Amino acid sequence: MTTVDVVYRYGKVPSEAAVLAVARLREIYGIRLVEFHEAEKTVRVEFDSTRLTEVIVLQLLRRAGLNVGEKVVLYTPSAPVEAAAPAQ
Repeated sequence: MTTVDVVYRYGKVPSEAAVLAVARLREIYGIRLVEFHEAEKTVRVEFDSTRLTEVIVLQLLRRAGLNVGEKVVLYTPSAPVEAAAPAQ
C-alpha cells in the first residue's frame, strides 16, 4: 500500500448534503481519511495510490457535491545542493 495525501481548495461552503456525501467517501476501498479545514477552505484526502488515482479522488469529491477548485501544493522540492569546491 502506498499512501498519498492530496489537498484541494473549495469555493463556497459545502451544503450539509455535500458534507455527508464526502464523509461517506471513507467507505470506498482505498480512501483512508477525509478531513475538512474550514479556516483554509480545504479538504484533505488520504488514499491508497495502488487502488485510486488523484483524478478519481477529484471526481469523487465533485460528484459528492463539493465545489473543488485548485490543488494545494503540500511541499516544493528544494534545488539540489551543489558540492563546494575544495579549499586551496
